[in-house]
Amino acid sequence: MQISEKQRIIRLTIIAGARPNFMKIAPIIHAIEKFNGNEKRIEYRLIHTGQHYDKNMSETFFEELNIPMPDINLGVGGGTQAEQTAGIMIAFEKELTEHSADLVIVVGDVTSTMACSIVAKKLNTKVAHIEAGIRSWDLTMPEEINRMITDCLTDYYFTTTELAGQNLRNAGAEDKQIFFVGNVMIDTLLANINRLVKPAIFDTLSLKEKEYIMLTLHRPANVDEADQLKALLNEIVTHVHALPVIFPIHPRTAKIFSELNIKADNLHIVDPMEYLEFNYLVKYSKAVITDSGGITEETTVMNIPCITLRDNTERPETCTIGTNELIGTNPKAIKPTLDKLFSGNWKKGGIPELWDGKTAERIIQVISELRIEVV
Repeated sequence: MQISEKQRIIRLTIIAGARPNFMKIAPIIHAIEKFNGNEKRIEYRLIHTGQHYDKNMSETFFEELNIPMPDINLGVGGGTQAEQTAGIMIAFEKELTEHSADLVIVVGDVTSTMACSIVAKKLNTKVAHIEAGIRSWDLTMPEEINRMITDCLTDYYFTTTELAGQNLRNAGAEDKQIFFVGNVMIDTLLANINRLVKPAIFDTLSLKEKEYIMLTLHRPANVDEADQLKALLNEIVTHVHALPVIFPIHPRTAKIFSELNIKADNLHIVDPMEYLEFNYLVKYSKAVITDSGGITEETTVMNIPCITLRDNTERPETCTIGTNELIGTNPKAIKPTLDKLFSGNWKKGGIPELWDGKTAERIIQVISELRIEVV
């Protein structure tokens, strides 16, 4: 049997496994509601696998994004990579068996993305992957393995760039499966850019626009070894011309940081921040130093210089088009990069094609026109 919007309602199951996933899903939900209007043509169940426990994942978080609470939290929690994968698969198999769908939508590259794709395919349910095709080619990253396995199983690929589409073609995907639609994270950013919230720390520390540095670090190569983390932080705080460095610290980083005995008057450790507050600080910073992938996309759109402490990136467009520079994990690379920043010689960035705030609308339009075989 085949379905179309004229025959019956399309049933979606939308998966989120971690807090950043909800930033990517929010515009999809808004696009569904806009598409439906007064006539429900697409319905969805929002599934939180509970892969990452987040004490701040309260009703306020969902109000901030203007999306409903998940229909169910599978409550998988922590554990090793294998334990999480197994727990998610067992719980999601039960969920999808009890609430069948025409299409399972997964986003990004967390363990839930991969695990739920496997379950869906084994239950003969079609899979759509949002952010498909991005590659770091670094198999030491669990996220890269998640991306590759998910894309082996995906039926419909929604890509952020033309390069991502080419990666998929090189792996055997057909043109008819690939839809270049843009970046849903940028949908969320642009929808909220005028709603950003000044955090209390801005006034508490007497911060001034373009006179502080934002820092985020969480990748094992940077934070799991105490000597490496200490060397990175010392290089940063020493070479930012005494500007304040605001460091919302990741839980995995906090444990090791507490053992380092770093004393720097310009280093300010703060708890993880709400989306609207964090991006307020990014928007008005002089620069961001990070090892995150998603933040490099946001700094590109906000035209904020970004220094990435990684040896590779799955988002090369943030470097070739945007404001990002990839400098590796050697602490000695930090000083010359900061010297370039403070000399005023940072490159002028542009915005990649289709990063325009309308990606989710394009995705839902494509889904509404698909003819999905239901087995």
